[in-house]
Amino acid sequence: MPASNAYLTPAEAARRLGASAKALRLYERRGLIAPLRTAAGWRAYGPEAMARAAEIVALRALGLSLAAVSRVLDGDPGDLDGALAAQQSSHEARIRQLAETVANIRLARAGLADGQPPTPAVLAALAAPDGRPAIAIAFDLPWPWGGERFETPALPPLSYVTGPLGSGKTRFARSLAEALPGGVFLGPDRTLAAARTLLDADSALAARVEKALAWLAEDGAVRSDALLALLAHTEADTADALVVDIVEQGLDEAAQAALAAYLRRRGPGARPLVLLTRSNVVLDLAAARPDEAILYCPANHSPPMRVAPQPGAPGYEAVATCLASPEVRARTAGLTPVIPA
Repeated sequence: MPASNAYLTPAEAARRLGASAKALRLYERRGLIAPLRTAAGWRAYGPEAMARAAEIVALRALGLSLAAVSRVLDGDPGDLDGALAAQQSSHEARIRQLAETVANIRLARAGLADGQPPTPAVLAALAAPDGRPAIAIAFDLPWPWGGERFETPALPPLSYVTGPLGSGKTRFARSLAEALPGGVFLGPDRTLAAARTLLDADSALAARVEKALAWLAEDGAVRSDALLALLAHTEADTADALVVDIVEQGLDEAAQAALAAYLRRRGPGARPLVLLTRSNVVLDLAAARPDEAILYCPANHSPPMRVAPQPGAPGYEAVATCLASPEVRARTAGLTPVIPA
């Protein structure tokens, strides 16, 4: 292959596409793209591979599974209608939210003209992104902290909690669930029996879970008790916000990757979902979006901090050192550090 600026390394290609190199390798394993190889065996993405990859990234952004992406690229547009309908519904909901916000701003201005300034709560709601009410979160930190006050702005639909072993992240996650309006903490003791009870009592929930399982299967996940138990709770309407402890528990790498992609499909109006994780598949920093939040618990028990998912952001490198592959995570599965009193 002749040397040319038209050929990009995986890192360059990922940066230009707004994807991750890990995602590009996944697309290659699934036969969706075929980058060239140099004489030394390195991948090289030329114009044709980049155009193909850009199509895949766009279709994934619409919420299509990898199997559905393959069908569309092969000339079968059948899966596109449902994806476009979901996008249309999401955008229409945002339009309604913004229209309501504009109407409320008009009312606030009219009140101001009459000598009645809007309250701080009204101003905070009007300033919230997409017109969504702000959820201000504040609580006193539990042990092993010294009772410091933790405060953070509204959480987006998808957030993460992470930190090294012994950092107190589970206690922090429990307190976060208590502080979130309508929040529920889902521990690692998720059983199939409990999931079956939920599914048997709610046929609509059962249908949503089966639909989710079908999508995940097309993305490479294998149905398992752990995955079914997790979905039964994450798809249920029993909480206004959900904090999930060790979300990767019982899931292999393919299931974790499929789950991460599935959860990113949720629209901007979805309820807050917070995932406690130390898996670099669940929290792939290269794939994390600006509208996602990372809450990091330092090893020295300094107060948890909100970390922007961008290289160079304060705390970004520390977060990266906490995450590991499923193979490495398996070595410490079930271990609980003992902290001297």
